[in-house]
Amino acid sequence: MMFSPRSQQMLEAWQQFLTTPLETVLQQHSQVNAEATLLDLFQRTVSTVPAYQAFLRSQQIDPASIQTIADFQHLPLTTKDNYLRRYPLPQLCRQGQLEQCDMIAVSSGSTGQPSFWARSLTDEFQIATRFEQIFHDSFQADRRRTLAVICFALGTWVGGMYTANCCRHLASKGYPITVITPGNNKTEILRVVEALAPQFDQVVLLGYPPFLKDVIDSGIAYGMNWRPYHVKLVMAGEVFSEEWRSLVGERLGSTNFCCDSASLYGTADAGVLGNETPFSIHIRRWFADHPDAAHALFGESRLPTLVQYDPCSRFFEVQDGTLLFSGENGIPLIRYHISDNGGLISYEDMLQFLAEWGFNPLQGLAGQRGIHPLPFVYVFGRSHFTVSYFGANVYPENVTVGLEQAPICNWVTGKFVMQVQEDADQNKLLAIVVELAPGVEADENRRQAIAAAILHHLRRLNSEFANYVPEAYQMPQITLLAAGDPEYFPIGVKHRYTRS
Repeated sequence: MMFSPRSQQMLEAWQQFLTTPLETVLQQHSQVNAEATLLDLFQRTVSTVPAYQAFLRSQQIDPASIQTIADFQHLPLTTKDNYLRRYPLPQLCRQGQLEQCDMIAVSSGSTGQPSFWARSLTDEFQIATRFEQIFHDSFQADRRRTLAVICFALGTWVGGMYTANCCRHLASKGYPITVITPGNNKTEILRVVEALAPQFDQVVLLGYPPFLKDVIDSGIAYGMNWRPYHVKLVMAGEVFSEEWRSLVGERLGSTNFCCDSASLYGTADAGVLGNETPFSIHIRRWFADHPDAAHALFGESRLPTLVQYDPCSRFFEVQDGTLLFSGENGIPLIRYHISDNGGLISYEDMLQFLAEWGFNPLQGLAGQRGIHPLPFVYVFGRSHFTVSYFGANVYPENVTVGLEQAPICNWVTGKFVMQVQEDADQNKLLAIVVELAPGVEADENRRQAIAAAILHHLRRLNSEFANYVPEAYQMPQITLLAAGDPEYFPIGVKHRYTRS
């Protein structure tokens, strides 16, 4: 029988996860110096990861000079281009051994080029703790028989398999959770919910927000009554409004919008970085009703995703309005620049800011689970690179290929603007405004031909789009405008291919 040091490490991590209550984990971490934990992560990464050693040498950085958090904050940023794509995959792992990881997920970056993310079982346990916060604090799944329905796409993509594994880890810990994995097959989701939901106290649907709404609306159209199933939602990959949360919650028969759904801030790069809590949702819903306060705190007129995070698990920094994080993974990441626009707010600063606006979020939440003094991270996303549609990154480069086909290339300038919009019923649609070449007039035949070409090449080039987005929502909504349109294609201004 094979039993290695790695087996011992796995066993110890597994036992610690299974035997340590959530409250104890968060309390222990609140008493730990997160900066000391971060410096320890840095030293371990320097000593065991060949790629990071080579990266620091290339930057003429002496690791021994990094002794304080101030020193750490002068380290160069790591990115996909200067780090992850520069070194062979095994060199990014500890000891230069890819085989030390037991699973690989795939994602696409801002250019659509695949990236591979190695991880091990021990990496999943700390991410499972983020799921545990939601299932325990929001859904009280420790005392309710729960059917967890994985509605993320299954396969090499990170969402489905990762989520299924974390939910099973919670079941192993003693939560009465049963997992089923229909993936993003809407017909199968509805079938298994109708068949199995009566055997459980509640059902949790886990998936991308617009897809879950489509599932819910389709069920209603088929005559399904969701209310008896006590449905909860776990979401990731999209910023949504509190109006959206209320609309969907009402269709499910939700009685507590702060506890019946929660969003994860997750990335393929490092799993889940933070999660909504009943406390953070309560605060965000107040901000939705007080846009002046939201603008004063977040600096924009749009409402970001607002989550809490554990700095002992994922340590965040902000530089030039974008987020950096460091964390333990199969591929350890140090000062990783993910290009998400956002910022950080401490627990104390959040309470003080809200008090100055006359709001005490702790009132009315007496006895509510999920009130932890964790810091907040807010995220606007990467709208300057891509648009996120049903959790799939849609890249300008993919759309360009469709416009380059004959005879379409003779009709258009090549400029376009992508944006995700909502119809009157708050269903998502992918809207693309295309600039016509001078002297070319818009007509329905051209509009349909452009839509068909873009769709064909989106499906061909972007596996996330083809697998995440339901077929009924894949056809882009095309608008044709004359060259130099002052709103979308002003002359003499640097063009932007996406719009929030």
